[in-house]
Amino acid sequence: MGNNSYPSVAIIGGGLSGAAVAFHLARRHASATLTVLEPRATIGAGLAYSTPDPAHRINVPAAKMSLIPAEDRHFVDWISRTHAIADDPEAVSSNGEVYARRIVFGRYVFDHLKPWIASGRIAHVRDSVRAIARAGSHWSLQTASGRTLLADIVVIATTHPAPEVPPILADGLKDDPRLIISDAMTVSPLSGIEPEARVTIIGTGLTMADTVASLDRRGHRGTITAISRRGLLSRPHATVPYQPFGQFDQSAPYSALDLLRKIRTTIREADALDLQWQAVIDQVRAQASAFWPKLPETERRKIVQHLRPYWDVHRFRIAPQVQRVIARRRSEGTFTSRAASVTAAEANADHILLQLRTRGKRALEEHRTDYVIVTTGPAHSRAVEVEPHLNSLASAGWIRADGLGLGIFCDRQGRAISREGQAVSSLLIAGPLARATFGELMGLPQVTSYAQEIANQVIQELDRMRMVGQPMPEQFAKAR
Repeated sequence: MGNNSYPSVAIIGGGLSGAAVAFHLARRHASATLTVLEPRATIGAGLAYSTPDPAHRINVPAAKMSLIPAEDRHFVDWISRTHAIADDPEAVSSNGEVYARRIVFGRYVFDHLKPWIASGRIAHVRDSVRAIARAGSHWSLQTASGRTLLADIVVIATTHPAPEVPPILADGLKDDPRLIISDAMTVSPLSGIEPEARVTIIGTGLTMADTVASLDRRGHRGTITAISRRGLLSRPHATVPYQPFGQFDQSAPYSALDLLRKIRTTIREADALDLQWQAVIDQVRAQASAFWPKLPETERRKIVQHLRPYWDVHRFRIAPQVQRVIARRRSEGTFTSRAASVTAAEANADHILLQLRTRGKRALEEHRTDYVIVTTGPAHSRAVEVEPHLNSLASAGWIRADGLGLGIFCDRQGRAISREGQAVSSLLIAGPLARATFGELMGLPQVTSYAQEIANQVIQELDRMRMVGQPMPEQFAKAR
């Protein structure tokens, strides 16, 4: 528990972002009391890495995933030491890269938090936060179970709001069990789908691919149709090792069009050197935080609205094992992807009738299916609206949604920006909800690096509090 003169830190959300912040704080700051509020039984896995489905794999080679940014092989070495993939021969791809099951990475993160939890340095409160308010010089947190906790510093590590169902489907298929909202991290919604059922998936990204892999593993052999406005599918990983290539931070792009031109030019230069395009995209990702803030907001909005779908399918690549499932299903004639929009939905006794408009065409067509699965991903643009604790902060003016619909507005240090435009030094935004400020904050390398920076910022604020003698709230210690 610690001495009550020590400042306290409450981390809301115990997925990867929150766990990584807690981990780096526990390693570097011995005096602060750290509490992670997370309703799941363990911290560190969150939504992405708690899935029990063996078909769900990390979509980044294990050698590029690490809780400690300076130690690239931290996860790989843990896998070797613990024999974590001994029962999973498919984890190793043809080029030797390891794509472990998602749950394995969750275990890895928790394994490195366990000593800190056992020692009491990190307290895990199995509860969710419903409201946050200022209480004197502290923050007051109201939980779902009715607790009131006080903290000196709050780190918002809530990452993935629930997916938003397209209104046409929500209205036309209201309360119909054949409309399934999939986050691709849970198996149970798919368990009732018959092997020969016709399935239509809304969305063509990685969540769709994971859903197809899950259905395939469960013996589904019916037809699957994946639909999105552009019909873009996630691209594959490079077939040979490479280093990031290109320069996007020194000669920074000044517009969305200029960025697109620079990427295309650099890919041609890479191709002339027998380098694959993935090397260029990885460099853009790595240097985005340098050029993104320099772009006018109008240009950032153009990138989000027009270029992001193309960026996403090149940036978030499909694991080879999952790609093979998609390729096999396509060759068997049981998987197709389409660039189309749903214009109407109607539930009938023996099928669901969708009305589709193919991209670039005026004519409408009927599409009969047995199930509709929504895999459009988390509704980040509505996070402040739908998450009660974020809504309470926004209502009081402590935070505001960013202008790009990506999450919460914060400064380069991760401090929330209030309604009045002031940085709130004791309220920090961790994880992808801060990406409007940095441009790229969804991939694991960026998430863990940013978590370390948030931990550094917390330490600076803790040291300032210690200098002015701000005590840890007595109520917080008792609640723990």
